[in-house]
Amino acid sequence: MASKYQLNINSFYYQNTNIPINKFNIKDSNEIQDLEETLITEAYIVFTKKLNIDTVFDEKYYKQLHKKTFESLYEWAGEYRDFNMAKGESRFCQGAFVENSSKKIFEKLENDNYLKDYRNKSKEEFASKLAYYKCELNALHPFYELNGRITRLFFDMIAVYNGYKLIDYSTVTPEVYIEKAIECVQFANQSGFEKIIFDGLNK
Repeated sequence: MASKYQLNINSFYYQNTNIPINKFNIKDSNEIQDLEETLITEAYIVFTKKLNIDTVFDEKYYKQLHKKTFESLYEWAGEYRDFNMAKGESRFCQGAFVENSSKKIFEKLENDNYLKDYRNKSKEEFASKLAYYKCELNALHPFYELNGRITRLFFDMIAVYNGYKLIDYSTVTPEVYIEKAIECVQFANQSGFEKIIFDGLNK
């Protein structure tokens, strides 16, 4: 699994592991990772089928993506954290401010009509907007775990809604993707993600 988060609580992972406590008491990293991947794959199928003209990509929807995807495995699925979290040199939004910061991000997104008007706008403009909000949610990092995969799912659904395929990240290595994610969080620089998203957007 990925490197362990630095948390100010000590009861989230099984002792001496980076495996979150789960409903099946799975303590094998490969097994838990495989199960998470299965659940996220199923979520793509379910939520893609549910997309329609009335879908609203608001905070409730974002939380529901996380909850519905992982509630069979984790008690905390869909819940925002209230403690501080960091990974490496990246420090995410302080736990005490997650709820308010999230509200502000989704208020901006609402003012942008949840990016539902980009079917006939330029790919460059759409990629820029996606990158901006992706960076905002990366820095927020509101969930206990599995933020990256749910955030990808969230923006993939917005892309599909606007007539694009799922965003293709296959042209970028995991190392480069992580590097650009760090640039977002530490330096508020979205240019790297903007290029990745632009290259991965296909009708």
